[in-house]
Amino acid sequence: MARRTLWASLALAPATIAVDLALHPGKVVLFVLAAASLVPLAWLIGESTEHAAEHTGAGIGGFLNASFGNAPELIIALFAVGGNLPEVVRGSLSGSVISNLLLVFGVTQVVGPEKQLDRRSLLAQLGLVGAAVVLLAIPATIGYTGGSERHTAVIASIPISVVLLLLYLVVTGRNLRRHHNMERAAAAADAWTLPAAVGVLMIATVTTAFVSEILVHSLNAFAKAVGATDFFVAAVIVAIVGNAAEHGGAIVIARAGKMKLASEIAISSSAQVALLVAPAVMLLSLFFTHELPLSFRWEELVGMGVAVAIVAGMVWDGRSRTWEGVLLLLAYAGVVAGFLFAGNR
Repeated sequence: MARRTLWASLALAPATIAVDLALHPGKVVLFVLAAASLVPLAWLIGESTEHAAEHTGAGIGGFLNASFGNAPELIIALFAVGGNLPEVVRGSLSGSVISNLLLVFGVTQVVGPEKQLDRRSLLAQLGLVGAAVVLLAIPATIGYTGGSERHTAVIASIPISVVLLLLYLVVTGRNLRRHHNMERAAAAADAWTLPAAVGVLMIATVTTAFVSEILVHSLNAFAKAVGATDFFVAAVIVAIVGNAAEHGGAIVIARAGKMKLASEIAISSSAQVALLVAPAVMLLSLFFTHELPLSFRWEELVGMGVAVAIVAGMVWDGRSRTWEGVLLLLAYAGVVAGFLFAGNR
């Protein structure tokens, strides 16, 4: 019954797009419709990733989910760059890293069984995020000593972006080769074919991008309705809704008992945002009227650094535990509270 409902509710996404184009309702209405549309899309991305992982293994399956799930994040960020909303871009990126590490990984441990994790793979990706935080401190410092959008911060961000991209490609490429050599189990008889699973992932991702754009463009009206600051909206609301499909996919997979795949999705996504999406957006912004320096706020860098340290401690023994998931959720609540009281820059 639940699966039939989810399949039927996929019609919400095209309906939301049609309502936006034809009826032009209020922004708050669009926000609610778009948010509701992302729920079944989350399930579909999780479902197709689970079938793809039957052929590729958990490590590569988690990478696929992170890649398709972060595509809307990249698109949303570029829309915000074009709209000259640098704080929204940086806030959504840092919030995405933190929410994947604390919120998503925490929920997967709470709803899933206590099982063995791929300690080596997860620690490697956490190390990448930690390295990114250290490197991003350079343009952040420049931003605080003379203005977050100053040209010097843009110049400093270019080589850092290149280093982050190269680091991600080298480490992730090595990690994927390891997963490819290790994970060769036969797919289940009822699994979709790999081309079918990837095809559904692509369709769901493109649809999610359209719905996410509608949702982001209606966020300002929603923020005013709830009285939130621009920074809080970017770092918490935009970060969560922009990755809703990916987050939901990890949780669905965890409930199915596939903890290795669920943990790979949550943590590989944070690494991909920090070392692929963020530097890619920065370099692509050079072709826009308004360039985007990676001058994050200190609250964002501290939040990402603390998240990395806590999650590294949790996965050090290579096993998921329910109580550790609860602690991660409490840590995320603390970060959200800090962002709420931080105010605008």
